[in-house]
Amino acid sequence: MNFYVMTLFPEMILQGVNTSITGRGIKSGAISVEAVHIRDYTTDKHGKTEDAPYGGGVGLVMQAQPIWDCYQAVLGMIRERDPENKTTKQPRVLYMSPQGRVFDQKLAEELSAEEDLIMLCGHYEGVDERVLELMGAEEISIGDYVLTGGELPAMVLIDSISRLVPGVLGKIESAEIESFHDNLLEYPQYSRPEVFMDRKVPEILLSGHHANVDKWRREQSIIRTLQKRPDLLEKAELSEKEKKYLDSLRKGML
Repeated sequence: MNFYVMTLFPEMILQGVNTSITGRGIKSGAISVEAVHIRDYTTDKHGKTEDAPYGGGVGLVMQAQPIWDCYQAVLGMIRERDPENKTTKQPRVLYMSPQGRVFDQKLAEELSAEEDLIMLCGHYEGVDERVLELMGAEEISIGDYVLTGGELPAMVLIDSISRLVPGVLGKIESAEIESFHDNLLEYPQYSRPEVFMDRKVPEILLSGHHANVDKWRREQSIIRTLQKRPDLLEKAELSEKEKKYLDSLRKGML
């Protein structure tokens, strides 16, 4: 899978993704990340990529021309990777914006099926609306707060999506069973020592009975989700037996 990040701070992107699991994924060839410098494509003799907004107001707006030309250059990179033009599918363009669709695990899974993703990192007061329309950009938010730029959100997306790309995670890590699997939070985890500060590991985890351990973990996921994120339970994938268990938990809370 190939990520193309259009940014004013390419070094920030590359320093962030070339470590840990994403770094391993890049080295193995399972994913690639290109940080493309928007400023390289401005036609302004002073290298400007931003200007005052029409209609007045404070701050600056990123101009359409450098972003559009950067976008065309990225499309050229994608064509070079696919010289025989095996696919005519237009790559999805994601614009990091607090106004967009909130990023979640379901969207991460959806995006992980793409071969190429283009991300635009905004700055200042935003981006000229016309270039967003021309690119067909989808606005994506990582939460209801404002950051100084789109680089950190872009790295969040790359990290989350990459975990779902075959070949990125090793044998130790797992993308299958973790927080938000089946819309449930992850069960509590324990490791050695068996007793720490007079707190003992739950006996069920020491039993060696895998079916009972799996049942306990599933129940703990339901309990945690009910306590911490009850909103997720509306779309949780539960068996009829688990639904009855959830009902009993709710009744016990009354």
